[in-house]
Amino acid sequence: MREFKSLQFVALFKGLFKRMGVDYEVMMMILRIKLTMDERRVPTVFNEIGKKKEGNQFLKSLWIYGVYSLLLLPFLFIGDNYIFGMSIQFGIILFILMTSMISDFSSVLLDVRDKNVLQTKPIAKKTITVAKTVHILIYMSFVTGAFTALPFVVGIFRHGPVFSLIFLLEIILTMFLVVVLTSLLYLFVLRYFDGERLKDIINYVQIGLSVGLIIGYQVLIRAFEFTDISLSYTFHWWHFLIPPLWYGAPFEMILNGNTGSHMVAFTVLAVLVPILAIFIYSRLMPSFERNLEKLLSDTKARKPSRNLMDGLWSKLLCRSPEERVFFRFSALMMKKEREFKLKTFPNLAMALIFPLLFIFNELRIRSLADISEGNMFLFIYFCNILIPGTIVMLQFSGGYKGGWIFKAAPVVRETAAYSAAIKAFLVKLYFPIFLVVGIVFLGIFSARILPDLAVVLLSAILQSLIMYRILKDIDFPFTRSFEFAQNAGTAQVILMSFIIVVFVGLHFIARSFDYGIYIYLALLAATIFVLWRKTFPENRKFEYNKTAIDA
Repeated sequence: MREFKSLQFVALFKGLFKRMGVDYEVMMMILRIKLTMDERRVPTVFNEIGKKKEGNQFLKSLWIYGVYSLLLLPFLFIGDNYIFGMSIQFGIILFILMTSMISDFSSVLLDVRDKNVLQTKPIAKKTITVAKTVHILIYMSFVTGAFTALPFVVGIFRHGPVFSLIFLLEIILTMFLVVVLTSLLYLFVLRYFDGERLKDIINYVQIGLSVGLIIGYQVLIRAFEFTDISLSYTFHWWHFLIPPLWYGAPFEMILNGNTGSHMVAFTVLAVLVPILAIFIYSRLMPSFERNLEKLLSDTKARKPSRNLMDGLWSKLLCRSPEERVFFRFSALMMKKEREFKLKTFPNLAMALIFPLLFIFNELRIRSLADISEGNMFLFIYFCNILIPGTIVMLQFSGGYKGGWIFKAAPVVRETAAYSAAIKAFLVKLYFPIFLVVGIVFLGIFSARILPDLAVVLLSAILQSLIMYRILKDIDFPFTRSFEFAQNAGTAQVILMSFIIVVFVGLHFIARSFDYGIYIYLALLAATIFVLWRKTFPENRKFEYNKTAIDA
């Protein structure tokens, strides 16, 4: 078992771990095994295409965070208004780190599978918990480094070494804050709930965190006022509740000499809150591990799920009894599959919030009457941003090993499985979001936009079909592991997100002609009819990928 450079860095804090009461040697052995297992694990997507790649695939994917870091660079060149530039920059950093923590590392933090091995040995629970936390911190440091290395280097040349030193210290504090606050939030939930109910609550907390971060940016940007082309900042008491402002304040105070009382208070919060959170978490670690055992229990009485609406929709939309069965199955999976909801519900929230957010922002400079006369209703196309990622996620399930049942069952038309899954997605997830936003837009823009809303709805159906067709090596829905779902379909998702712009452009062109919107509506309907029949013919079967389902 080879030595890892990351563990050599952890070894520098040997004295600190021992003072915390951690069995240092045992902790390092646990970490070495975890890192070795991470390196040996091969993503499912590589197995399916017959290529086996060596090494830690997570580390090899860090380049994408380097690309994301380009978003931070413009804020280094907007002058010396540090409270604005660095607050926005740390808002983006907090968003990326928190979403990465929620989506990729919450399962590690809440993992109870190793208890069967470790708790049968004379190992203190504190040692196990610290090993788990350090394991997460190692990977979070990789993510943080990949995301902030370029701004750090650019900051040295743009603002000098003092700027970069402050930046480095705050990045470290931010990383600890994200990991510890997420852990404390889960601890609070673990304390008051148990069993299956606890798993549901944790799932919704994770979704709520993702949505809260999105809304938080709007609160942050409203802390600043734009006058012509200049920026001004006016302090209000509620700014203490916005962490990115804490991290912008030290730059403003040290580099610009702004020693106002609120700047000093923000700086103190930036340093004190992460340290205090670490102290509280270290005290509560035994309680965290003790409550974590509740995840092993199943205290929620299971009742058969009967949804009359699912049965009604299946009869209206599905052509055969077989497809109706798959429709009800897919609808049930979308309702019950926790990991699926965690991956897709934040996108649903963004699809609901963004169209309304653009209207709300426009109200700051125009009246509602002026808005209602324009074409801003086309922002409803933002509802369609959830389609690419969700269509990709229809492949995955936490119970993917049960996919063998599809081949054991007497399925006559296997393409009915995915046609039903797409219909279930459109009815259960997309249409409710579209309906809410559409009703609000009808109230603003009047009934004149009804044909336009019909075009957007048909565009969503066509986009779903195109997304399905460009996916390769696709089998029955819900038959692949979520473990490496982030590696699948990334390029396709990005491509299909840009295709929304094409649909908007075609919509604009159609509106430029008399009755053009009705002609475009008829063309969309005809295209969907032909393409659906071609994509899901009556007697075509999938090429069964045995490895994907039997893995």
